[in-house]
Amino acid sequence: MNAEPHTAVVWPAGYQINPRHEDLPRDILEAFGKVPVAVAGDCMGRSIGTMGLNSYHGAKIMCGQAVTVRVRPGDNLMVHKALMMAQAGDVIVIDGGGDLTQAIIGGLIRTTALTKKLGGFVIDGAIRDLAEWAEGDVPVFARGHTHRGPSKEGPGEINVPVSVGGLVVQPGDLVLGDPDGVIAIPAEAAGTLLPKTLAHLDREAKIRESNMRGTSDPERFDAILRAKGLPV
Repeated sequence: MNAEPHTAVVWPAGYQINPRHEDLPRDILEAFGKVPVAVAGDCMGRSIGTMGLNSYHGAKIMCGQAVTVRVRPGDNLMVHKALMMAQAGDVIVIDGGGDLTQAIIGGLIRTTALTKKLGGFVIDGAIRDLAEWAEGDVPVFARGHTHRGPSKEGPGEINVPVSVGGLVVQPGDLVLGDPDGVIAIPAEAAGTLLPKTLAHLDREAKIRESNMRGTSDPERFDAILRAKGLPV
């Protein structure tokens, strides 16, 4: 007797909810929590990361895996669903189309994030309730802010590829944020990138020490200038 054929889930146009990502090892997440965004960016070719987003929470470092959300500009229905799915440490990454006419999240969602111990938010859109975010407990990076609140009508998608500030983020990517900006590391590349970032930090520490002692080697740059034909 033939088995019943599998029936694929059919979502209404503009809606999709995919499962949460697999977790990276805890030691990798903890180690990257001490890696500056600039260092990770250097080790990834110096051409990856968000542009045009602002930090609204101070200097607290953000590090966690992405739960991605794509929303209709000015609507946060699916953000609330993503909050229900997210677990401690996750970073909610929201593609709001860069719209600044209505805030996607505000102080009430911040309270939920505090309760769930989320890693933070990255939003290509606007936030509100700046005084609450300025307390610094929940990292948030956004394109701008406005007092005008969101609608809750949809549509929207969860755990799909999104774009925020020119950065493509996949569900489960390791997202780092600090006062310099935000970068996303593919989950499958995190393990191999980590030792490169640690080695880079070590090299920078040695250069910084020689700069402070006034013993940096001028040949480091003179060799580059001579290769370009300068008589130095």
